Amino acid sequence: MCSGDAEDTGAVRPDSDDLAEIRRLLLSWWERNQRSFPWRETRNPWHILLAEVLLHRTRADQVVPVYRIMVEKFPDPDALMRSPAGELESIVHPLGLRWRVPLLREMARQIVQRYGGKIPEEKEALRSLAGVSDYIAGAVRCFASGLPEPLLDTNTVRVLGRIRGWPISDGSRRSRHFHRLMQEFVDCADPRSAVLALLDLAALVCRPRNPECGKCPLRDLCQFGRTHGNTKRDSGSAGP
Repeated sequence: MCSGDAEDTGAVRPDSDDLAEIRRLLLSWWERNQRSFPWRETRNPWHILLAEVLLHRTRADQVVPVYRIMVEKFPDPDALMRSPAGELESIVHPLGLRWRVPLLREMARQIVQRYGGKIPEEKEALRSLAGVSDYIAGAVRCFASGLPEPLLDTNTVRVLGRIRGWPISDGSRRSRHFHRLMQEFVDCADPRSAVLALLDLAALVCRPRNPECGKCPLRDLCQFGRTHGNTKRDSGSAGP
């Protein structure tokens, strides 16, 4: 059992009313504080897939100019598949992502040859593509199609773990308890906005170090915020 499992913490599990209130407060905050990125302005699954591949372990502000060039040069998988390898390599070079060039080209080839150039919506079909992780597949389904995908990464795990008072470890993203909680969180009318709001809270307020609990809309519902909100805490863990 990973250290993020509920049985390890003794924390009380929020019921549906708690989660509904968390979403309500979070979305109200997000309406005034949401970040703006070009891949959030589209529901085009190809553009979102490109963005998610580029964003993997890369800062969003670094990705913006590269993403803009990518969607202009390669508006569909066929255009990327047919482009000279050197062209794609020169575009992603500023991100230090030369190693992703073969994956991107193979991903585009698979989409064209298997799916006629259309991005599949099924999770397993997306997962079968070169360079597409479970998270990336879920992100495409959520952000392009508005499906309730339980997207767990270091950011969403950190926020959920702090709310619940669960310790956070490298294995928390694979915890069935975090997965179940995130699944319940996105089981709502607008999963896409709920996930984006959670990601923005993680970036702007609930940061790994020195979180600004006093500015958090969820502080009164958060185990971490109630316990540590008045003190400076230089840690990403919600544990003792």
